[in-house]
Amino acid sequence: MDHAHVLAEFDRQMRRDAAPEGPDVHVEPTARVRRHSGSDWAAVIWSDLDETTADAEIDAQVTWLSGPEGKELEWKLYGHDRPADLGDRLRRAAFVAEPRETLMVAEVAALPRDVRLPDGVRLETVTDAAGVALVAAAHEAAFGTSAARLHARLLEELPRTADGTLTLLVAMAGDVPVCSARMEVHPGTDFASLWGGGTRAEWRGRGIYRALVVHRAGLAATRGIRYLQVDASDDSRPILKRLGFAELSTTTPYLREG
Repeated sequence: MDHAHVLAEFDRQMRRDAAPEGPDVHVEPTARVRRHSGSDWAAVIWSDLDETTADAEIDAQVTWLSGPEGKELEWKLYGHDRPADLGDRLRRAAFVAEPRETLMVAEVAALPRDVRLPDGVRLETVTDAAGVALVAAAHEAAFGTSAARLHARLLEELPRTADGTLTLLVAMAGDVPVCSARMEVHPGTDFASLWGGGTRAEWRGRGIYRALVVHRAGLAATRGIRYLQVDASDDSRPILKRLGFAELSTTTPYLREG
């Protein structure tokens, strides 16, 4: 895989030219910034800045955030974005950095297909509200934080499971949800993105996360998707690397409330 080429295509397809993720999401572009806004969130997902333009664009986003439509704003900063000190400039504008993750991409055709689950665990595809509740419960058990916003968002997006642009999965041990994950398909692009995969502490180290990645890779292959993309935590990065994912950049969310 040509890493530089794939990263350039990711920037173009998944950031600069990214379509709205739903009917209630609006793309608000300027010459140098792309901001997507939903009902209760907003995010800058792409920027083309330098030392002479960065501060003015940051100020423009802060001004928007203080207006009547303002809400929490996430500036999704990638390690290769310019200028090199953009993170410092965001911090000076009162944005707060969340933990950094690694942008990892793999060619679907090169990924393994052997889904191996531990005894007593099965994968279920989620298509209804009861399944979304299991996804949220697995998330809360894995991360120890509220999944209320995730739960509400997935309920809104549940109709997308019918056309295959959203796949929701939960790994069950009997009646207990031990892990959940999703795959987002982005029509008109070469990419699908993988999210979730946090596992209950007592079930970690048994291959459940790996199985969910491989299962979704198989689904992506049947849909003709070329690349899978993950914003990988330090826990999942070595697993993904062993599967064949390449590290292309880093990504850090910078948050500020209105």
